[in-house]
This record gives sequence, C-alpha cells and structure tokens, in this order.
Amino acid sequence: MKQKILTLVMLLLVAAGCEKSNSTSPNNQEITMFQVNIENVAQVYTYTASDVFNTPVGSSSPAPIGPGDAYEFSFSAAPGSRLSFATMFVHSNDLFFAPAQSGIELYNSMGNQNIGDVTSQVSLWDAGTEVNQEPGIGVDQAPRQSGPNNGASDANMNVRLAINEFGNLPSVHEVIQVTIQSTSQTGFRVRIENVSDVMTLQTSDGSSHSVPLAPGVWVIHGMDNPLFTSGMPLSDDGLEAIAEDGNPSFLGEVLEAETGITQIIAPGVWVNHTNDNPLFVDGMMDNGDGLEALAEDGSPDALNSSVMSLMDVLSNGIFNTPTGNSSPGPVPPGGSYSFEFEATDGYLSFATMLVQSNDLFLSPNTMGIQLFNNSGSAINGDITHLLSIWDAGTEVNEEPGIGLNQAPRQSGPDMGSDENGNVRLVNDMYNYPDLSNIIRVTILGM
Repeated sequence: MKQKILTLVMLLLVAAGCEKSNSTSPNNQEITMFQVNIENVAQVYTYTASDVFNTPVGSSSPAPIGPGDAYEFSFSAAPGSRLSFATMFVHSNDLFFAPAQSGIELYNSMGNQNIGDVTSQVSLWDAGTEVNQEPGIGVDQAPRQSGPNNGASDANMNVRLAINEFGNLPSVHEVIQVTIQSTSQTGFRVRIENVSDVMTLQTSDGSSHSVPLAPGVWVIHGMDNPLFTSGMPLSDDGLEAIAEDGNPSFLGEVLEAETGITQIIAPGVWVNHTNDNPLFVDGMMDNGDGLEALAEDGSPDALNSSVMSLMDVLSNGIFNTPTGNSSPGPVPPGGSYSFEFEATDGYLSFATMLVQSNDLFLSPNTMGIQLFNNSGSAINGDITHLLSIWDAGTEVNEEPGIGLNQAPRQSGPDMGSDENGNVRLVNDMYNYPDLSNIIRVTILGM
C-alpha cells in the first residue's frame, strides 16, 4: 500500500512538472500574453482643399481686381467634388458673388471633368448683414466708408439672392467671368476675371463706375452649404468680412482648419518571428506573396497565408474587425483594431494599408519590434514611433486622397499603373501627415 502511494505521488509530481514546462519556452522564458491596439487617431476633415485668393494674376501682392484683371487658383479634386467660392461686389454694403450653396460640380455623371465657362452657375447674393444703400454711392460701402463694418444692421438677416432694389445692379455676366480649366486627370485651374468697364454701374447722381472684385475664398467640398445657407443668417465664420469689407483672412483660417484628407486604416497582418524580413525586404521588389494585395487593396489574406510557411515564424494572424464590431472592415478616425498573441521570444511585425494611397502601408522596419529586453522583461507602451510609411513599389503613386486608382475611388482591385519598383520608405512629390497624426499603436505584455 505504501508503495502505491509513493508511485501516485511521483506521478503527480511528474504531471505538475509537465504543466510548468508548458508555460515556459525552451530558454526558460515564461510565456507572455501580448495585447496590441492599433488606433486611428486621424482628424475627420470636412473639405479636401481650400484657400484664399487675393493676388491678381501678374501681381506680387494682394489687391482687388479691376477691369481686365483676374484671380487664378489651382487644386486637385476627386469625382463627386464641388467648387464653391465667394468674392465681394465692392460697390455694395454686403453683396457677394458665389455659386449656389450646393457649389459647382467638377465632374459629370460619366466621371469626366466639367470644364469651360461656368459663369451661368454664379449668382449675386445678399449676405443679410448690413442695410443696403445704392450701389456705387453708399457712404457705408467699402470704397467710401471710414472703416470696416460701419453700416447699420439689416432687419432681414437671412442670406438671399440680391434684388435690384435701386434699379442699377448690373447682371452677373457684366461684372464677372468664371472659367475652369483641366490641368491633369484630377487637376483644375479656376480663373475669376473682372469683365466690367467704367460704364457698368450707373448711379442716380449721374456717375458711372467699373465694379472692382475683392479677395475671397474657395473650397472643395462634397456636401451642400460650405459657405452659407440660403434663407438662413450667416454663421459667424468670416463670410460677413468678405461681403462687407473684402477681407477673406478670417474665413480662410476657418476653412483651413477643416481642410485635409481623412485617413483610413485597413485590415492587416501580424507576425511573431525570430529573423528579419517576414513581410517584406527593404530595397527589394515585392516577391508576390501578398504584400501587393495588402498595400493596394487592404486585403491581408494572401500575405498571412504566405508567412505561415516561413521557418522563423512563431505565430501570425490577421486583424480585420474593428473593435466593437462583429464583421471585418476598415477603421475610420476614432476606431481601432486589437489583437492578442502569446510569445516567449522574438519580434513583432505587422502591416496595414494607408487607404488613401495607391500602395502605401504602415509597418515597423524589417526586423520588427523586439518583444523582450535583455533582462527578459516584456515590452509595454506606445510603439508608434517605431513605425514608418512604406511604399510597396507595385503601383504608381497618385496624390493621396485624390487619385482615381486608390481604393476608395477605384472601380475594382489592382487598377493602377504597374510601377515595378522596390519596397522602400515613401519618398515622392506628395505630402503625407506625420504618423502620430494618423495612428497610435500600443502594446501590453501581460
């Protein structure tokens, strides 16, 4: 009986020893659970482009434009975009030229650019901020007032189409001509020309005037009412300063703060490995194992399958379901991906597409991120600074957020022109935001 008890004790000790060995690595490093959070911290922007126009063509300094003078500005815009602008009718209290609140469509239903003379889509508007006086002789109008914002407040505070209450307002096409030219597949140049002459504005005191146009603002948008809403009072955002005094600086600053490309993060691949280059090789062409599909179209499946066969891969997987969601999808600003894995050794690499691009992806360098320090302690904290924007070299880059062959705008996957280049840190003619303004990656070793 004693021998049986001793045998049972030995078996229990062996079993306990086996359980402990499963919680350590061959080098006696304990298994650590890592949790990785990939958060989209980008700003949501209302407009894709905007600016002030204030310097006449051929001039080096800001000024109003008289007969024969013009303002010009250029921009890029994707299909679905519209143009709005505002410029003051200078011989008035608060009248301004602008398209309808919906703006001017930059592409037709076939996806072709709308170019040519668009003056017919421009109207003269009353800002509803100051009582109207006869155009050309009012003492509270910019050419004659003692200072800005001098007129009496209008009882009708709503923005509306200007009416010819004094019988001397010229038609729109007698004062302004607006044309749009194409500069590239997604590029535009707008010209606002003063076509008035010294006889355009006739006044009751027998004088006549040309009609100067003042500096203004332009904005590229997708939704209605970027500058004003017809039938409603102006918001306090700077259009009053344009309509009354020809000063676009305040509204220009407001628009600038809301202008940019909203960044999106796509599903990706992670891998725990012991040697470098599990996902790509810096300076070498993509080897066709799935990086192209991830970088161009946000599809991680092929790359995840290919890394499974690598000898130095300890574990790997896909992150594709936004936190709090039940189905896979991209992550907009404010959202995140999260994944967990166990490790006793090695490095962490991962890659996720920068969606507003042709073939750019976010990833650490080819060695990845060391999971344990020399004393065996697990890494913890913000590791965003260890990431870079990489170019897969598989598709020719277009302007970020605008290009027609980028995932949000292309008609199908793999639509862009082949580049046949090497994987590298992005280095092209375009500007990209700092990574800290796009993504935050944190890791917790538990």
